[in-house]
Amino acid sequence: MLTTTDRPYPIPTPAAPPDLLGLPRLMTAAFLGGDMTGVAAALIARADADPGDAHALMDLATVLMLQGQREIGLSLQAEALALRRHYRQPAVRPVTLRLLALMTDGDLMANAPLAFLVEDSEVALDMVYLRPGEPLPTPDQLPPHDLLCVAISESDARRPLLQALDAALAEWPQPVLNRPAQIIATAREAVCQALHGVPGVTMPPSARVTRSALAAVAAGQQALATAVPGQAFPVIVRPVDSHAGHGLARLGHVADLARYLIDQPEADFITSPFIDYRSADGQYRKYRVVIVGERAMGGHMAISSHWMVHYLNAGMTDSAAKRAEEAIFLQHFERDFAMRHRAALAAIGLHIGLDYLVIDCAETPDGRLLVFEVDPGAVVHAMDPVEMFPYKQVPMQRLFAAYRALLHDRAAPRVAA
Repeated sequence: MLTTTDRPYPIPTPAAPPDLLGLPRLMTAAFLGGDMTGVAAALIARADADPGDAHALMDLATVLMLQGQREIGLSLQAEALALRRHYRQPAVRPVTLRLLALMTDGDLMANAPLAFLVEDSEVALDMVYLRPGEPLPTPDQLPPHDLLCVAISESDARRPLLQALDAALAEWPQPVLNRPAQIIATAREAVCQALHGVPGVTMPPSARVTRSALAAVAAGQQALATAVPGQAFPVIVRPVDSHAGHGLARLGHVADLARYLIDQPEADFITSPFIDYRSADGQYRKYRVVIVGERAMGGHMAISSHWMVHYLNAGMTDSAAKRAEEAIFLQHFERDFAMRHRAALAAIGLHIGLDYLVIDCAETPDGRLLVFEVDPGAVVHAMDPVEMFPYKQVPMQRLFAAYRALLHDRAAPRVAA
């Protein structure tokens, strides 16, 4: 544990009642088509009236990123973090647990959105933002907490911070959830290696490849199997550290690769073989499964005619039949999907070693679990309109309750005042 005390790491405690709107409220408003322009205008007015209003700046940064204005949002976030590193989502019932989340600067994928999991509950959530390269705080510099959770998502840029945190938290006085070393192990290449040969699990091998190597393939100077041993067209390619389908493409020929590189300026990419996971009806089905402790729970299911399935582009709002199938998936998850893949899901949980993680997956035609990504930072929520998705509230609230139960089970006992 780091013990140096003379370090420039000011983390103020709130001097006034918390006034952060926060990610759950803002993302829900945007998801449901709320007037985010009006919200942004109100936050700008607050920041103009009080340049020291870090909460307004942080909320405004979130709004802008939700609207796709990433760079401006990150700039405002930096201003907010220059003023304050400690933000809070208060409990709405008498506090029975104080959860401290260690987070970092970055876009909406940089941190696990734990606020969704404990929103409107008895858990008080303190969020402290760390930055790579800065001295880490000591326990006495942080808000009092019963449990610490590392919410920082894995990426090349954040790996040094996670490595430093892993050493710092080795002897932490309070219990730690989702240790940094296990978060680092969720890198695509590492997950592929960890799950290789696990019965019932298929995860196409991922390989990191430079732009120059792909450019040589596109120019006909070498074969793909030479640049990426063991791989052949069709392949899936994406920039390193990309998520949510950004820059993701299926390439069937050398010409496709040449066109792809024109549009993607990144220096490094991840490639993997494409596995056709269409069901018998020609549709692709993608599942989000959440592991809470040792319990697998359903997050959502999306059905699409396109191989790259994301819930928001799968047409779930346009199809009552798709929603009916998702309802069955969620309602019967633990005695159907979870039972079919019981050994595979247990093995994933064991090999990855995280207390809480999210798995995006599918089923191959021969019944194996096809794993796309293992990421504790994926969003799990109950934002969908109740009138259209009435079946989601009960399983989501059950999942949130399971997460809070995990927190209470792992937390240090409260000491009566």
